[in-house]
Order: sequence, then C-alpha cells, then structure tokens
Amino acid sequence: MSTSINNAFITQYERDVHDVFQRDGSVLKPTVRFKSDVVGSVATFQKIGKGTATTKARHGTITPMNQTHTAVSTTLADFYAGDWVDKLDEAKINIDERMAIARGGAKALGRKVDSQLMTILDSTSQTTVTLTVTTSAKVRNGLLDMVEAMIVNDAYEPGNMYGVMSPHLWAAASTINEFASSDYVGSDGLPFNVGAPVGMFKRWANVLWTVHSGVPNVGTSTSKMFIWNKDAIGYAAGKTPANLAGAGKETSVGADITWHGDRAAHFVNHAMSGSAVLIDDAGVIEGTLNDTSALPVS
Repeated sequence: MSTSINNAFITQYERDVHDVFQRDGSVLKPTVRFKSDVVGSVATFQKIGKGTATTKARHGTITPMNQTHTAVSTTLADFYAGDWVDKLDEAKINIDERMAIARGGAKALGRKVDSQLMTILDSTSQTTVTLTVTTSAKVRNGLLDMVEAMIVNDAYEPGNMYGVMSPHLWAAASTINEFASSDYVGSDGLPFNVGAPVGMFKRWANVLWTVHSGVPNVGTSTSKMFIWNKDAIGYAAGKTPANLAGAGKETSVGADITWHGDRAAHFVNHAMSGSAVLIDDAGVIEGTLNDTSALPVS
C-alpha cells in the first residue's frame, strides 16, 4: 500500500466535515448577523443609533442628527470535538467510521454555536412576557404580546424577525389555526427555508418561528422562548488555521487527523473559534412558560 494514502484520506475527510457541518450544523446561525474568517481574538459589530428629523428656516442651516456610533465587541472562544479511531477496530466494523466521526464532530460544534446564541438571547434586559398555554387562544395571545413588545421597541421589521420555541410550546402553538393552517400562513410558509442546515421554520405574524430542544430551562416550569430582530444579535467565527483542513471555508471549522503510533489509532479532531454578542438589547424579547403543563384542548 502506498505510504501517501493517508493524504487522500485526509482530503476526503475534510470534504466530509465541510458537507456534514453545512447539513447538520447550527439551527440559529442564519438568523443572526454572521461574521466569518475573523483574524484575531476579538470581533466587532457596528451599531448606529436613531436619527431625528428637524425643520429649518429658509436659508438656515440644517441641524445634524448626530447619530451615535457604537462598536460592540466580542471575544472569540475556542472549541474542540475529537475522537479516537483505533486501527484494528476499523477492521472489525461494517460502518463508515470516518463519516460517523465527521458527523459527530460537526453536530457537536453546531450545538455549541446554538448554545452560545441561546445564552446571548437570554441576556436581554427587556421585560419578560409570561405565556399561558392552557388554551389555544392564550397561546396565541402570548405570542402576539411578544410581537407587540417588539413593535413598541421599534424593532419589528418584517422579513428580519425570528422566534424560537421549546418543543412543548411548538406543539401548543400548532393548536392555533392561524399558526398551523395554510389558510392563514400560505403553503410557502409551511415550512419556510431560511438556509438553516437543520431545523424547520414557519412564518406567522411576519416572524419566522422554529422549534429547538436547547432553549433555556426546556421541559421545566420556567422554560423560555425568544423573538428577535436579526440585526440585534451577532455571531463571529474565527478563521481556521492554515494547517487544518477546511481553512478558509465559511463554516470556519477545521479538521485535523493525527496518527499516534503508541495507541495504534488516529485522533480525529474538529476545531473552531466563535462567539455571540448582543448588539441591540431592544431587539430581543424573552418569554417564559410552564413547559410541563398539558397541551390545550380548546
């Protein structure tokens, strides 16, 4: 066997990692401002404040709006997802171990991205909306209360709005005719594709809603949900080092395969740097509900 066969293995594996990460990666990454290939440990997102229109006298000077410019920074964190592949074990199995490890690493990093975004969503200081799920009408009204709060904050921007629910709340919302029926939503919104590799989105009240098992306190009496404007949250991903396969791709995920003779095994590692940041607090509304309550029957 050629001693260079490992080069082909690494090249093919890198392609698998990239494809799998795109398919089984983060649900929420397409719903926020995304900055890729960041060089350095800190990424910056720019925020511009509101301007106010004024009058002027004939031939008079115009009063500048003096919109505030704010640089919102976040420090990238490094994450790794690796596993051992024993040389003799590969001879005893009839599955594609390379793809299994690729899929596991990609999903682990995808879950980490969503976990970071959930933490940032949960950091909003806006007034929390309490949802009651005893009837379909109360579920509907609670969701609309959150939309109303976004409108009050001047953060409601159709086409740029997203919401995330626990599985229980998603099931409760599915009892609302206006949410579930194509008579109200339109067939093109059931589901709606936002470019997320996994998950599903549904358009209602000009918000693209998705279900996620990783919302804070899921399955408890203090489960949370959020709606937000895409421009209110940012995620920055560091550039993958040149010595890792996958360098330069938008996912910023690298793969490294190293042979360890003392273990007679390859160590297959995946790595990325990334961090989320709250750019505009007014653009996120938090809701809370009892995830242990029974589903509505009316």
